[in-house]
Amino acid sequence: MAGQRKAQGRVGTWPGAAGIATPWLWPLPGFAGPMAARLREWAAAEVAPGRLMPWLPVGFGLGIVVYFSADREPVWWVAAIFAATAVTVAYRLRANPIGFPVAIACAAIAAGFATAALKSRLFDHTILLTPAYSVSISGFVETREERERSDRIVVRVATMEAARLIEKPERIRLTVRKGAAPAVGAFIVLKARLNPPASPFRPGGYDLARDLYFQRIGATGLALGRIDVQQPPVAPGLGLSFATAVEAIRDGIDSRIRAAVKGDTGSIASALITGKRDALSAPVFDAMFISGVGHVLSISGYHMALVAGVVFFIVRAALALFPALALRYAIKKWAAATALAAATFYLVLSGAEVATQRSCIKSADDI
Repeated sequence: MAGQRKAQGRVGTWPGAAGIATPWLWPLPGFAGPMAARLREWAAAEVAPGRLMPWLPVGFGLGIVVYFSADREPVWWVAAIFAATAVTVAYRLRANPIGFPVAIACAAIAAGFATAALKSRLFDHTILLTPAYSVSISGFVETREERERSDRIVVRVATMEAARLIEKPERIRLTVRKGAAPAVGAFIVLKARLNPPASPFRPGGYDLARDLYFQRIGATGLALGRIDVQQPPVAPGLGLSFATAVEAIRDGIDSRIRAAVKGDTGSIASALITGKRDALSAPVFDAMFISGVGHVLSISGYHMALVAGVVFFIVRAALALFPALALRYAIKKWAAATALAAATFYLVLSGAEVATQRSCIKSADDI
């Protein structure tokens, strides 16, 4: 102990910086050598295996920033080729301890830039710029929402005619009278008043136009008069047929729940299963979000983990009751596969919002 106290109380100088011939370091004799060694130790620790992985999302995001700072829209296929080339170079340099981290960082930046360019190309569509009145529209109903005072539908436009109408959006969202919304998949003919998607009412406020852009909706409006359901001139595509089947399941579950449980209680129960939140009354909806519990209505991590976890537990517990299966086969993998299938079905049933997609991916990773 005495020796330790003596060693701790000893005062010494920094070792000399012998062999350093850098002219600008002459005022700091004995300082540069230990500091350089310490910096090398820190650098070696920071580039240790696995330490640079968290920087990949940073590089990916930097590529997206570069995309938004471009003066004009980049050519998407050039960006894709550049990203593929960067990934190939990184793969070829995987044995180089210095070149590989640099190459993988460049590949992450190129991947972020190419993803933004491809996303912009994928979602590029026509947007209505000026209001249009008495527009004759025909098309297929893709989605239907029941609200407290009115209904809302999204129509994939087949034909659109009006005086001085230059922009013709591919998809529009219309507000219709309560109970007048046709079924999903129906081919309808109607007249409507259309408006461009609304911009935020205040700086930093909710940007409806941005959300509708990523839903490929180019206009909003109000249906005028009656809505005629007719025979479609062409058969609906595979995507619309799938959406029709899913929407039929959602409507069936929603109607059964709200028939058994009346009022806002049934609406909340339906929202937790089908993702339909529009039937909630305005006072209850506002009260939940003001009180800070509105996130419960948005199907995300908790809901997805609950569904996947319960299915996993039930399937594995049921299979464990049979020793012939439990001792010979990997029932844990069977239960995980079943839970993943249930989570995917829940994702589709709930409307597949962005938060739900993220939660499903994370749940799949955990499973």
